[in-house]
Amino acid sequence: MKNVRLWMLILMFSFASVFTYTGTVDASYEPGVETVILVDAESGKILFEQNAEVALPPASMTKMMSEYLILEAVNNGDIAWDDVVPVSDFLAELSHNRALSNVPMRVDDEYTVQELYESVAIYSANAATMALTELIAGSEGDFVELMNERGHDLGMGSTLRQAGQEYGLDDLEEISEEGLGDFQFVNSTGLPNHLLNGTHPEGTGETEDNYMSAKASATLAYHLVNDYPEVLDTASIPEKIFREGTDDAVNMQNWNWMIEGTMLPDLDNEDVDGLKTGHTNAAGFTFTGTAERDGQRFVSVVMGAESEVDRFNETEALMEWGFDNFSEQELFPEEMTLDGYETLPVKKGQEEEVSIASTDSVSMLIHEDDEEAYSYTVELDEDQLSENGELEAPVEAGQVVGQMVIDYQGEHEETFLPGEGGETMSVDIVTTGDVERAGWFSLMMQGVGDFFSGLWTSVADTVRGWF
Repeated sequence: MKNVRLWMLILMFSFASVFTYTGTVDASYEPGVETVILVDAESGKILFEQNAEVALPPASMTKMMSEYLILEAVNNGDIAWDDVVPVSDFLAELSHNRALSNVPMRVDDEYTVQELYESVAIYSANAATMALTELIAGSEGDFVELMNERGHDLGMGSTLRQAGQEYGLDDLEEISEEGLGDFQFVNSTGLPNHLLNGTHPEGTGETEDNYMSAKASATLAYHLVNDYPEVLDTASIPEKIFREGTDDAVNMQNWNWMIEGTMLPDLDNEDVDGLKTGHTNAAGFTFTGTAERDGQRFVSVVMGAESEVDRFNETEALMEWGFDNFSEQELFPEEMTLDGYETLPVKKGQEEEVSIASTDSVSMLIHEDDEEAYSYTVELDEDQLSENGELEAPVEAGQVVGQMVIDYQGEHEETFLPGEGGETMSVDIVTTGDVERAGWFSLMMQGVGDFFSGLWTSVADTVRGWF
């Protein structure tokens, strides 16, 4: 009988574990897909997440890293927007495969970095992406190595290959199923390698796929919009004609149907201006979105949606929940007088004390339920104080004497993208006035006063001891 009860408890625990809610804050938003995350694009604060650390095929969201490296190369001066991009026979042939998202390219024609980049950012053109990678790195295989290196640099986590090595695993799908690793790039486009008919990048497997967790995708998007905000200038274009006026003209309609003026007006959202969609059989329908309202920008990731429309409806629901529940609030004003620490005593000064206050205001994005959940503690710089807690004159206005440390006592766990936030927030505490050092006569009189004060205290203690 005891064994039966034990197995029933194990079964109940296992069942509950499958359906445990993993959101960062309250469950007033109920995801319609298994994998989502919402992040504040300024601080990297995670506002909501579910199943966000499981590495999954991202499809063309992979191109966010390709776009990052293209923009990096332009900003570093390694390539220029008007540079001509060579097109190989293979890429020319691949570009005419309209079963894949492509713009047609020809070996004997000339294409600039600018126009091919636009085809990538707007239309998710695959062969054009690969052509740009060869321009930057010499080969797509070398570019893929750079993608994985930069992913590590940006804090996307560990690659699946690295994580698998610790357990003797080398099959990416198996590593993903074991819940190991955060991301792995095997090509620049997000296509499964098997669609490249044996021409996959060197150093990758013929049947391998790319992988990113929702958190890794959000981390990449966070850095993309912050490091290269110009990405949104192109990502927000609803449509553009590639090679207009030629036989190869293609009306590139943005795959992000939340952009106003794209495929379905019912999905238009005036706040959304990026970022990258994706779809393969393995990935389902994916979308990394970004939206700005009243100066507040969010980044969201939706993975594994059942249709193109579902991924956008899910994104809108998640974004609306974020904008409705979070706002930037000033928690403490600048030059604030601190309760219980209005002044500090000063020795050897013309005055006996000096006023102190905080310097900067403290503002942050907070949940509407957390407006009263923040307080502060005062940490004075003990190295500047005597045993009796005094500053020694002279004291100058603006002298840093400690820190006002912000404390959170709310119910919601505060988490951030890797490398962003998470550290204790504090502002300087400074003196608000000058205290000049007393002259020699005043110091002598203070010394005499201190002597007799100490003497009287000693005598009083002795007398009390008699009784």
